[in-house]
Amino acid sequence: MGLPLAPVQTAVDGTGFVSQSLESVGVPAALAAPIAQAIVFVVVFIAIYLLGRVLITPIFGRVLDRRDLDDHAKRPLKRVVGIVIGFVAVTAAFGLAGFGNFLQSLATIAAAATLAIGFAMQDVLKNFVAGIFIYTDRPFRIGDWIEWDDNSGIVEDISLRVSRVRTFDNELLTVPNSQLTDGVIKNPVAKDKLRMKFVFGIGYDDDIEAATDIIMEEAEANDDILEDPAPSVRLTELADSYVGLQCRFWIRNPSRADFVRTRGEYVTTVKQRFDDAGINIPYPQRDLSGGLDLTGPAAEALAAANADPEANADD
Repeated sequence: MGLPLAPVQTAVDGTGFVSQSLESVGVPAALAAPIAQAIVFVVVFIAIYLLGRVLITPIFGRVLDRRDLDDHAKRPLKRVVGIVIGFVAVTAAFGLAGFGNFLQSLATIAAAATLAIGFAMQDVLKNFVAGIFIYTDRPFRIGDWIEWDDNSGIVEDISLRVSRVRTFDNELLTVPNSQLTDGVIKNPVAKDKLRMKFVFGIGYDDDIEAATDIIMEEAEANDDILEDPAPSVRLTELADSYVGLQCRFWIRNPSRADFVRTRGEYVTTVKQRFDDAGINIPYPQRDLSGGLDLTGPAAEALAAANADPEANADD
């Protein structure tokens, strides 16, 4: 018959040497063990935490620098890394101090609590994960002009749960991050150039070539409009009351203010040139004839009213 196997010791206990050292200097054995556990816990926690802050945090910081993230985006991510380092330090300190059973119980309780909290905070966790994606994917930054759904504005703040956007009516929108990652976000200022389009409507009797020349000349004379790519004009519409000439041009370093100002100044100068050249920008026209039947009694009543308007007014 084989000898019974001794139970395998899975936990690492680093308190033996410290406990013996305390007993050798006269500390009672009953006190030496718990004091040794406390000493090992504190020393291991401090050592691992400081080691993580000295080694892991700078490495993670260099990774964020290579991603070219803003300082505002780096702070919460570094805070998360600090929390992870602290958790690892506590876990290792519990294990080396001989609190393995307590650590297992704590892990079980934490797992159950995490499951319950996860069900109760699904939206919060969803927004938290979306915030991480915003920091890493960088679809927009603070100060960018963005558009989504029926909203638009300037990004003022990005946190791990929500983003704050100032609309052009000076309203502050607090937007859950999941709304900004689940749908389509337009970022007109993500690149160093932005193409703009505007349709100038002229009358059917006006000279298309002359109008095109005016549109091009004013685009080339505007300092905010780029020469390369060059502006262009195309006839794109034959509407009921006008001929549509669409001008496409580019501006540098776009922002919402630049977009509105440049377009406004450009359209104003073209309108003034059109007026000087006698080129008409027609008003929208609508045919109001409804096919009214003016024969028979209706025609006789209309004729009577026109023949004697005073009598009709007296009625």
